[in-house]
Amino acid sequence: MIPRYARPEMTAIWDPATKFRIWYEIEAHACDAQAALGVIPKENAEAVWKAKDVVFDVDRIDEIEAVTKHDVIAFLTHLAEHVGSDQARFVHQGMTSSDVLDTCLNVQLMRAADLLIADMDKLLAALKRRAFEHKDTVRIGRSHGIHAEPTTMGLTFARFYAEMERGKRRLLAAREEIATGAISGAVGTFANIDPSVEEHVCKQMGLVPETISTQVIPRDRHAMFFATLGVIASSIENVAIEIRHMQRTEVLEAEEFFSKGQKGSSAMPHKRNPVLTENLTGLARLVRMTVVPAMENVALWHERDISHSSVERGIAPDATVTLDFALNRLAGVIDKLVIYPENMLANMNKFKGLVMSQRVLLALTQAGVSREDAYRLVQRNAMKVWEQGKDFKEELLADAEVTAALSPAEIEEKFDLGYHTKHVDTLFKRVFGES
Repeated sequence: MIPRYARPEMTAIWDPATKFRIWYEIEAHACDAQAALGVIPKENAEAVWKAKDVVFDVDRIDEIEAVTKHDVIAFLTHLAEHVGSDQARFVHQGMTSSDVLDTCLNVQLMRAADLLIADMDKLLAALKRRAFEHKDTVRIGRSHGIHAEPTTMGLTFARFYAEMERGKRRLLAAREEIATGAISGAVGTFANIDPSVEEHVCKQMGLVPETISTQVIPRDRHAMFFATLGVIASSIENVAIEIRHMQRTEVLEAEEFFSKGQKGSSAMPHKRNPVLTENLTGLARLVRMTVVPAMENVALWHERDISHSSVERGIAPDATVTLDFALNRLAGVIDKLVIYPENMLANMNKFKGLVMSQRVLLALTQAGVSREDAYRLVQRNAMKVWEQGKDFKEELLADAEVTAALSPAEIEEKFDLGYHTKHVDTLFKRVFGES
């Protein structure tokens, strides 16, 4: 985690003190369940809760681990220092380290998902507001980076809204996928612990029992979770790339908000650079970087190895913290994005009606001209616009083969911008419903 790209709410989930608090709760709830079964004395289970207000000493646990070379044993030793060794002797009864580690990780991922879902709601709200604000703001659509046909800025925002809404649905599914716990003991057979203990702990921790585990919770769940984060990151980059393009000097249809006192370049005082969206492109790469290791973690030896452990210690905080920051940054960019409708019209008219070529092509075919001839006639006049700066409509009106099929009024009608925006309401209803 890099503090520059981290928000405190998310980093707190991955703080060692938070981890040890979750470990403690898992162990304490397990003791309660064991006492209810008569496996351990009730007073011993109650004694564990004496540590409920303890702030576990991370440095002390690290000190013990330096000797034991085992993090869970170090924690249990430190817990006994607070509860008393005799009272704590039944803690971890019938459990294995992965019961604590995996259940805790999934609690952390679930909490991280809750923050990310709230982040997406914030971004969706910004995209929706800007979509309706610019629902009828006409701009040129582009394919291959080249002028294509008119669209609206509102449809651009609506398209991004729909994509992010799909991302949110995937994230909700990923949260459900990861919200499992396992308290099943060595190799997952429940030989030394009753399944009801797992049920109790999971209920208390907001999880559901893992269907069947080995000594670890199956990592296909985690692979799906991180893959979902990677897709959302790619959607962030998709939006960021569009904004970066719009802010290019030759385009300048929109730009990131430039605050008072902000500087764009150490060398060139005139610069106003798309630094936030460039940053988002980079952050998206970092999140996606965690996806392949998560996929590779699925294949573990037999009932358990720890090749996944070191990976998850890095990718779990890195992916969630980075994505949390990126979603909030993008929401801010969208909220304050400066739009230039006049530049959008100017860009669209730069090639003097050329973007209406398909309407003329279709009109010619409907008037009885073969598609091959219609294409030849339209392209012949279009190239004069590209190469000589001519006016497309004027060239069409002066072309005898074109006017033999279409009257001047019919040609004129094909340059109506409203034709291209007539179904905007239909698309908005598909994206936003009837609101």
